[in-house]
Amino acid sequence: MGRESHTNVTEFFLLGFSDLSPSLQAALFTSLLSAYVLTLLGNGLIILAVTLDPLLHHPMYFFLRNLSLLELCFTTATVPKTLENFLSAEKSISFLGCAVQMYVFFAIGVCECIFLGVMAFDRYMAICYPLRYMSVVTRKLCYQLTIGSWVGGSLVSLGQTSFIFSLPYCGSNHIDHFFCDIPPLLSLACADTFNNELSVFVACALGAGIPFLLILCSYINILASIFRMHSSEVRRKALSTCGSHLVSVTLFYGTAMFVHLRIRTRGSSGKDRMVALFYCIVIPTINPLIYTLRNTDMKTALRKLISRTLKSYSDM
Repeated sequence: MGRESHTNVTEFFLLGFSDLSPSLQAALFTSLLSAYVLTLLGNGLIILAVTLDPLLHHPMYFFLRNLSLLELCFTTATVPKTLENFLSAEKSISFLGCAVQMYVFFAIGVCECIFLGVMAFDRYMAICYPLRYMSVVTRKLCYQLTIGSWVGGSLVSLGQTSFIFSLPYCGSNHIDHFFCDIPPLLSLACADTFNNELSVFVACALGAGIPFLLILCSYINILASIFRMHSSEVRRKALSTCGSHLVSVTLFYGTAMFVHLRIRTRGSSGKDRMVALFYCIVIPTINPLIYTLRNTDMKTALRKLISRTLKSYSDM
């Protein structure tokens, strides 16, 4: 198709879950809204507890607080617009709004991949080199690793978003998804997208693959150190501190790689939507539970925070 016949797309329409029956849409809307509220509440409580409790001013909890902030941003990038579209007849999003949504979503996603690698490094130092831990994992290093994760995710996303939204779009502007994700947008471009697909694959392989290798190497050394420990109680505590992180890594990487690194197949959009729904809302909702249920310090801090908040309201 020649450039002169390209349509100047100024907005997109997010089809979302419009193919479901009204009763299923109502149930899904209620579930999404409830999960979003729980995500805000759970991750918000972790951020407040770590910030306000001096006993949690420790590198491990510093990283946990940043992970909770990432989860809040990750969910907020997609869920509010999805909830709005359930109640809207048009379900439209502007061209610029779509680009911003993709940028934020992809930036936070890459940042979280990198940050899960940072958290694995923290556990590696704590378990394999406990005597050197506090001298190596300093406050300055914590800030440097955190800022580096955010900057890395932002730069990767900026390149991908610019590359994708410089493509010509023509014909249909209906996105078969509930947010502006890369695969459904590429399917709407009226140009050869091979270079874009290759670029996305490379970006995912680097942004997710390198941190995953770091996580893998860290846990190989961690497990080797744990099995060399003589005390079963010490081994149990070490495994307990790593278990929550491993569950998060498995859930996040498994679902994200399913969507972005697999071969595209006909009729895959329905599966992609459900898997994307899982890592956009379900994982950020259950992560606070994963990180607090078996952590005595976090449970104590959260109880103190909640009791202090209730007491302040009762005194009003």
